[in-house]
Amino acid sequence: MSQLWGTNSAGGFMYSDELSDVLRMAVQPMVKFRQFCDAKDATNKGLSKGDKFNWNIYSDVGTQGAALTENSAIPETTFSIEQNQLTITEYGNSVPYTSKLDDLSKHSVTEVINKVLKNDAKKTFDIAAHAQFKATPLAVVPNSGTSTTAVTLDTDGTTSVTNDVAMGKDHVKAIVDIMKERDIPAYINDDYYAIAHPSTFRNMKNDLESIHQYTDAGFQMIMNGEIGRYEGVRFIEQTNIAKGGFGTPAGEFTNGKSNACYFFGADTVAEAIAIPEEMRGKIPTDYGRARGIAWYYLGGFGLVHDAAAQARIVKWDSAT
Repeated sequence: MSQLWGTNSAGGFMYSDELSDVLRMAVQPMVKFRQFCDAKDATNKGLSKGDKFNWNIYSDVGTQGAALTENSAIPETTFSIEQNQLTITEYGNSVPYTSKLDDLSKHSVTEVINKVLKNDAKKTFDIAAHAQFKATPLAVVPNSGTSTTAVTLDTDGTTSVTNDVAMGKDHVKAIVDIMKERDIPAYINDDYYAIAHPSTFRNMKNDLESIHQYTDAGFQMIMNGEIGRYEGVRFIEQTNIAKGGFGTPAGEFTNGKSNACYFFGADTVAEAIAIPEEMRGKIPTDYGRARGIAWYYLGGFGLVHDAAAQARIVKWDSAT
């Protein structure tokens, strides 16, 4: 199927008796999950040494240092090295079109297709990055599924508790305490980040309206979708991932009172880039009548720390 002149919805509407010169696109969000991935150059590893990309994880020393007595030797210790891996994968999409559509359209067909494909690429990258965030082994739920203050942590990536309460500011406090006591490093300065749908943050934002009245005027939002800061957490709203795919494997939380939210510090997901995303033109066929534009990317995403003891992402979760 190509973009055609003879079908209105496939291209014919790109010219009419009076068509606005303004190029208007459907509303599209920017990348939200991908901006928190640690980009790594995989050019050599990806193109000349197979499709696997590895990174080392270094432990703390095995024996803690301590005070020395005058005649004692400085103790010796070791540290361990583990390795994680992701697979370099091709990503892409294309839109074919005819020369007739390009020649007779008032709007530039290539400009429209470029914008449409760029929006598609943004969503694709966020879907791939989110799949790794979702794989975290750390999951929290409100105690008994209904507590408005306390949470329970599971370390195997799943929970048997049905989340039956909207996420509030006291939940955030409890989650931050867990993250700090697990020594999860801050993402930037002393702040963690949290990312979820706007509706998941609604109850919390209502709770914080009075607090926001005293927010310093000089506070600057620094990430795509950032809406504010509380308890050392900067909050990001996202809509690239649909609620059904954002939550538990079964989909959106069945009670509808909230959806998944990811709290995280530094060193979350690795992105190995062999060939950065780029736009490519199809070599015309049929004597130049059949044309096309594609976006292409060669790379991959992988959860950096998949062991619970070192995990950096905590998911607000539910059994259903």
